[in-house]
Amino acid sequence: MPRYKEANYAQGQFVSIQFEHQILPGSFEHALCYVIDHKINMTAFDALRKNDDVGAPAYDPRVMLKIVLAAYARGMISSRDIAFACEQNVVSMALSARSVPHFTIIAQFIREMGPGLRACSSTFCFTATNWG
Repeated sequence: MPRYKEANYAQGQFVSIQFEHQILPGSFEHALCYVIDHKINMTAFDALRKNDDVGAPAYDPRVMLKIVLAAYARGMISSRDIAFACEQNVVSMALSARSVPHFTIIAQFIREMGPGLRACSSTFCFTATNWG
């Protein structure tokens, strides 16, 4: 009988991961990052935050939008599942820049992102028609 090395998937060892290498060129996540970082005017989201002088720093709306849209594209619609993915899934960790927003923060962002998305989508539609 052949002997095999034991496969232990619950090792719990520390693994060095470079998150910038987890978003592969040509993938949906890479395209999503490019569009959000370079093609969409996100100033409408900035207007939603009033914490210039007081309050804790808010999560970057670019990061939150990447997390939410990538999760939705994979059929993940629960804010608890999205928060769990930011803790456990390497690609979600990379998209979130290793931030782990609480599920209530994700739900609040989703609830409040309507006006910002409408403003961004009109900008994006204009930009997309000019891509040639």
